[in-house]
Parts: sequence; C-alpha cells; structure tokens
Amino acid sequence: MSKTNSLNKFLKNINYSINNLLEKNLNKLKFQNLIKLARSTKIILTFVALLIISLSYLVIPSFFSKDQISKELKNKLSKKLNLNFKLSNNLNYNLFPRPHFKIKNANIFIENDNISEIKELNIYLSISSLFSLDDIKIKDVKINKANFNLNKKTYAFFSNLLENEFANGSFKIKNSNIFFKNSENDVLFINKILNMKYYYDTKDQKNISYSDNEIFNIPYSLEILKNRNQNKVFSKVKMNILKLQFENEINFHKDNKIGKTEIIFNKLKSLATYKINDKFFSFNYYNKYENSKFFYKGLFNIKPFYSNVEGQTEELNLSYFLDSNAMVLQLLKTEIFNNKNIEFQSNVFAKRILNNLNFINLNLKSKIKDGLIDLDDTSFEWKNFVNFKIIDSLIFVKDGELILGGQLKVNISDYNEVYKYLLTPKKFRKKIQKINLNFSYNFDQKSISLSNIKVDDKFDQKLNKDITGFDFKDSNLKNKIYLKNLLNDAIKSYFG
Repeated sequence: MSKTNSLNKFLKNINYSINNLLEKNLNKLKFQNLIKLARSTKIILTFVALLIISLSYLVIPSFFSKDQISKELKNKLSKKLNLNFKLSNNLNYNLFPRPHFKIKNANIFIENDNISEIKELNIYLSISSLFSLDDIKIKDVKINKANFNLNKKTYAFFSNLLENEFANGSFKIKNSNIFFKNSENDVLFINKILNMKYYYDTKDQKNISYSDNEIFNIPYSLEILKNRNQNKVFSKVKMNILKLQFENEINFHKDNKIGKTEIIFNKLKSLATYKINDKFFSFNYYNKYENSKFFYKGLFNIKPFYSNVEGQTEELNLSYFLDSNAMVLQLLKTEIFNNKNIEFQSNVFAKRILNNLNFINLNLKSKIKDGLIDLDDTSFEWKNFVNFKIIDSLIFVKDGELILGGQLKVNISDYNEVYKYLLTPKKFRKKIQKINLNFSYNFDQKSISLSNIKVDDKFDQKLNKDITGFDFKDSNLKNKIYLKNLLNDAIKSYFG
C-alpha cells in the first residue's frame, strides 16, 4: 500500500512539474509575442506618421496661389539664370519624379525681344525649403519643345548662359529649335536641339554645356567648358557622320579674343588660329607650322562687312563643293548670301585636284557682291595642254535646285597632244586653238548642259544640235572611255 501511495505521489509531482514548466514557457512565449507585436505596430505607426508628415510637407506648394507662384518663380529664375521669363498661370504642381512645377506656355525676353516660345517649362524645387513660397529654392530647370529666335543682337544667348552659377542645379533644353535670323528677320538656318544640359563640374571647377544637335540634317555634339576664374573657354564639336571634330580654345584679352582650333578630319589634323574684335575677324589655317601642304588666310571686316580669303594647297578635294550634300552648297541653297550688305572674295590655288590628276593649277575664285554669287575668273589646266577659264558666271537657285551658269573659255596650246589622249582618228585631227561655250551645271542632279558653242569664233549649227543630245551627267563624265567617245563624237560632228 505504501508503495502504491509513493508511486502515485511521484507521478503527481512529475505531472505538476510538467504542467508548471509548460505554463511558464507558454506565458513567456505569449509575452514575447506581445512585445514583438507592440514593437512592430509602433514601427508601422511611426512609418505611417512620417509618411503622412512628409507628404503633407511636400504638397504644401500646391496650396499657394497660382498668381503668387508665377510671380515668385519668375523672380527666382531671374536671379538664378539672369533671364527674363514670362510665365503663364497654366501651371501644375507635381510630386513625381520629384517636386516640380510644370508650366505650359512661357517666354524668354532679352530687353524687349521675345527670343523664345516655350511649350513646356519644368521647374524642380529643393525639398529643403517648401514651407514658404518666399523660401522656395529652384534646383533644376528643364525646357521642352521651344523655339529660340536669335539675331545679331542675341546670337550669344547660349554661350552667355555659362556665366551663371550651376553648382546648385542644372539647366536643360530638349526637343527644341534655334532659328538664326538676319537683320530683315529672314531665317538663315535652323539648329535642332535634341538634348542640351548646363551643369557644374566640381572636379574641374568649370561650368559645362553639352548638347546633341542637328543642322542641315547633319547630327553633331557640342561641349563647352568655361572656368569662371579664367578668361578662357574650351569647346569641342563632333560630327561623327562626317568623321569631323573641332577642338577650340579662346582667350579673352580686353577688346580682343584670340583663339586656336584643332580640326580632325578622318584622322588628319589641321590647325587654325584667329583673332576677333568689334571691327574684324582674321584667321590663318594650315596643317602644320612648317612645310604645310595647305595654307589659308582670311579677313572678315565687320563694319562695313566685307571679307577676303586666300589660300594655297597641294591638292584640293572638290567634293566639298560639288557634292549635293556638301555644307557649302546647302548654305548656298538657303540664299542667305544673296544679301546686298555682304561683300566676299575668295581665291584658292591648288596644284592638283583630288581624283582628277590630269587637271592641274586650279585657281578657284569666288565672289559675293550686291546679292550675286559668281565664280568669275576661275581657271584650271589640263596637262599643260589646255587652259580653261570661267567668265560671266552666276550661282542661283531654281525650283529648289542649285545651278551654276556661265561661259567657259577653252584655249588649246597643243591640240596634237589632246588628239593623242582622245585617240581621235587622224583624219579628224584638225587644228583647234580655242572653244567658247555657255554651260549650266545642276549641283543637285549632277548634270551639265552646253549651248552656243563656238570653235575658233565660228558657230556651227550641226555641232550645237548634236551636243544637245549628249548625256553630260556626272557619272558618265567620270567614265574615261565614255568621255573620250563623247568628245570624239563632238569632233566628228564638227569636222566630219
């Protein structure tokens, strides 16, 4: 009996110990969970409270009067960028991607000139000062879809922007156009701004402007660096499609600006030095200081405007002037040079013509005067046997295409050598001393037409009639066999 009681007592003690242990652990577990839950709830509530406070703080600008906002932003933009903005009341406040005002329709004025019509202006704010409209600080400014109208008084608008302080924010322009106009408000050319940004480089302590642009359907990038503590500006232009790059450095000395430009074209380097002041622009251009293969010098007088450019080179690439997409021709097609206030003369001498080695001693003369452009007195030779000279010429635009018309004088010093080269049959090898004719060259179609041909001052009706049936296209004229056959046909028509 005593053993049974002892066993029961032992079992009860074990049961009590197990129950007591479970109860203590369960209580402990519940208490820890409660603590964790309380802590989690506190964190969530704190987060929610901070979120509400933050959002409440960020939306404060939306409660300001639009008139007050427009007026205050105008003043702050003037201080930050030194620009006179005119802002409409068509504005909205947005939180994302960061707090900013989006303004529809705005303008920029320089004195009384409206130089910019902006469809969308975004003004990004510093989040450190949103409590009061007076304390609001502008961080970044972005212009989208704008047209800038610049003339001789406002052409320096974009370079002058580098005088501002960009250490505390950037200035961007996207999807915009620059219209450069003359004194008569005619558009000279249009520059498309794809993406432009002004910012401050803390490492080099320089203001930088970088932009991707397009002009005459040619894309290019432009980078400008300016150290506000020095009177120097560095710039770099890249035209990858043309394999062309310009690196420029300009120094400001009182009334003069002295600079140099390194030009890299398809891995070939050349150098230009220049000087600018209120009265003139002068330059020297060469590929190296000593034994240069080409050298050009020029002077552009500002008041009154006239210019003179002279140069000499071992070899001249005429594709820069004859290719329909050449920049010179594109400029001529705009007719911006057909201005009676422009007077320009150029004289370039080349010993050889690239890809046309039989043509030598090219003296390329051009002139712009009284709104007319010509190549009068331009001359060149063929193998020292024939001399060509252009007179009474004119470059003009007809039906959207660029035309060069004029007279060509041909003096033959050794007609026998000409016949040998052309393999002309001996019975047609008669003496010829000179040929005069009228010509018209279409740069866009790359074709030439001839008329009023006189051989040794005699007009032959049959020759002129036959010549009109010849195909004088550039692709054919580059074919030596075709060209020889064509000239022999003309000789047979005259002497046959």
